[in-house]
Amino acid sequence: MAHGVCASWWRGRSPCVARRRRSGLPPPTVVMELRPPGKARADVLRENTEAVFAACDAAHGRWAKLLGVRAGLHPRLRLEEFLIIYSITEEFIAATEKIGGRLGYNIRGILQQQSKQFVDYQHNVRMTKIKAVLDQETWVAVDVPEEFQAIVLSLSSTYSSVNGMEMPSTDDNSKFSDHQPTSQELTYSAENNADNGKVTSGTGENQVESTSQSANNVAGNLKSTLQTIVHGGVGYHMVNCGLILLKMLSEYVDISKCLPSLSLEVVQRVVEILKLFNTRTCQLVLGAGAMQVSGLKSITSKHLALASQIISFIHSLIPDIRRVLFLKIPEARKQLLMSELDRVAQDYKIHRDEIHSKLVQIMRERLLANLRKLPQIVEGWNAPQDNDVQPSQFAKAVTKEVTYLHRILSQTLLEVEVQTIFRQVVQIFHSHITEAFTKLEVSTPQAKDRLCRDVQHILACIRKLPADNFSSETIPNYGLLDEFLAENFGTKVGE
Repeated sequence: MAHGVCASWWRGRSPCVARRRRSGLPPPTVVMELRPPGKARADVLRENTEAVFAACDAAHGRWAKLLGVRAGLHPRLRLEEFLIIYSITEEFIAATEKIGGRLGYNIRGILQQQSKQFVDYQHNVRMTKIKAVLDQETWVAVDVPEEFQAIVLSLSSTYSSVNGMEMPSTDDNSKFSDHQPTSQELTYSAENNADNGKVTSGTGENQVESTSQSANNVAGNLKSTLQTIVHGGVGYHMVNCGLILLKMLSEYVDISKCLPSLSLEVVQRVVEILKLFNTRTCQLVLGAGAMQVSGLKSITSKHLALASQIISFIHSLIPDIRRVLFLKIPEARKQLLMSELDRVAQDYKIHRDEIHSKLVQIMRERLLANLRKLPQIVEGWNAPQDNDVQPSQFAKAVTKEVTYLHRILSQTLLEVEVQTIFRQVVQIFHSHITEAFTKLEVSTPQAKDRLCRDVQHILACIRKLPADNFSSETIPNYGLLDEFLAENFGTKVGE
């Protein structure tokens, strides 16, 4: 809209104005064209908005370039250090998106890429480290610093509370206390022949390390330690590599919690490291690879029992790890990952059962080795000058070896596992010894007396072994050897 403005200041300043005054005409009217106020404000706002957009884009570009320059450094940082950069970048992106109104797709992509590189690098470092630790493992029991028990409690829903973690009382650990190992153990070597299970005197690798040395191996000089690590009310004896794996698993959980967008990748990495640990442990202990890489002279029953404990502990921990890691996993992806973890858990269970079968096999091989010497021993029974009233060397050797195995395993394995193993051992003793005694040619009264004493001595030992079918109405570990004694000598043991 045009507005007329009287330009009185023109008067006297222009010849034209003077002439108009002399002629009696009115002064000239000056007309000024002005833009509407609303349109002017819109133009200013548009220009300001474009300037803000340009500033945000420039800031994104500069920040992205800074991240790119440090791309090789960020994956090597500790989680706490990487989270500082990650959080600052997220805050910067959120602030600039709010101010500028445009999404920072480029810088978000760079941040996500570097986060994946961080997870990959940290995983590769841990895979390399756990393999090196396993190759150096001597499979000696170590005490457990309390920080590792705290890790277990943080993963387990059993001990979690609203106000934080609750440590179990020390009384909970007393029933899982360790015992000093025996000086002799059953061993086997890589060849798996009949003499692989020979009894050998205990060496340095069979002794339990002191508390201070154990703590140095896994967590420095910590004052408070436990003899077992408790999970689900069960105490497990640990070795160095088991504690290190537990620490690594807790670090994977921390990464998943701090970087929820990468929870899927973290679960896949956890599956990989669990598979590596299980496979390599099997190669080193069951496959006797530790004799080459760790310098062990033999793989003893104590080594097998400790390996079984570690495998059993990780197997029991997998459900808790899965529960924590799956909190941020999309429902559509959970089923596939759950099946992968279930397969890993099944592999651990199979591995544990194979270790127990190996322990039974060791005892069977030792029994067969002693049975091969039996005919030579029996030849002396028929001599008229044989007046020995003690059990034969065969009976003493067999009972001594099975007693050692029972003592070693009862110090380390769970009671139900010891029962399962010795149920098979007792069956092997009954069948093999009865078959061998039946084939013996015993002709003299003193030889028959010697045979009767041997059977009674062996049965007395068998009665003391774990029996999972024992009741007040039955004889523990009753079997074929009892029937042989009753049929041939008319007597019984253990009534």
